[in-house]
Amino acid sequence: MRFLLLLFIVIPVIEITVLINVGQAIGAWYTVGLVLLSAFIGVNMLRYQGLSTLARAQERMNAGQVPGNEMVEGLVLAVGGALLLTPGFVTDVIGFFCLIPFTRQWLARQAMSRFTIVAMSHRQENPDVDDALDHRQYPSHHSDTGKSGDIIDGDFRRED
Repeated sequence: MRFLLLLFIVIPVIEITVLINVGQAIGAWYTVGLVLLSAFIGVNMLRYQGLSTLARAQERMNAGQVPGNEMVEGLVLAVGGALLLTPGFVTDVIGFFCLIPFTRQWLARQAMSRFTIVAMSHRQENPDVDDALDHRQYPSHHSDTGKSGDIIDGDFRRED
């Protein structure tokens, strides 16, 4: 909690300082133009990278796989897009790092490893969750009836 509070105080102060220094160096209107240009470029990059990530996610789903990496990359893209729309150069640099495929994939891997560690520690703290999810406590329907569990596809038509 303190980290977020510090982040919301420190980042705006850094952004204002950088904007003032850049404005003094190149002029106020050029600074505004650069901020708008970075937002425009960032939105276009976000659209392209987002569609690419969505296409990869659909390919994985069509192959019967869970698109976990693509979902996390989508979150990183959303954070990057929000940072690019925030006026300032520091947030733009961080936002562009979220959009570049190499750094985005690295950030996604870091986030997924963190999530895996949290999930595993949660399972160790709550062993009842493992018991509740154990398939032996939930016998399937066909195990009681002795049927093989095959599904027969067919059409139904009612004749009166």
